[in-house]
Amino acid sequence: MSKRIQTGAIDDLFDAILSLQNKEECYQFFEDICTINELQAISQRFEVARMLRDHQTYLDIAEKTGASTATISRVSRALNYGFDGYDLVLSRLDKQ
Repeated sequence: MSKRIQTGAIDDLFDAILSLQNKEECYQFFEDICTINELQAISQRFEVARMLRDHQTYLDIAEKTGASTATISRVSRALNYGFDGYDLVLSRLDKQ
């Protein structure tokens, strides 16, 4: 767990997210708590992570997702040197 971001407020937010029971509830909550642009940015980073993990090139990723090379690089850095959050989730989704 990253102590860099851990606060009571973030713990409460994560507890709220963990209380969601299905995709429809996720839509309801995230449409209230995030702007459309924030949701699109988060989903774009997730898609970039998936594509990087599948060894796609920066050029292909940029063309398919519209992500900037800076965003792709940031996600790549998280995959290579981060806290393995992307890998944790993507591995679980691969098993489904």
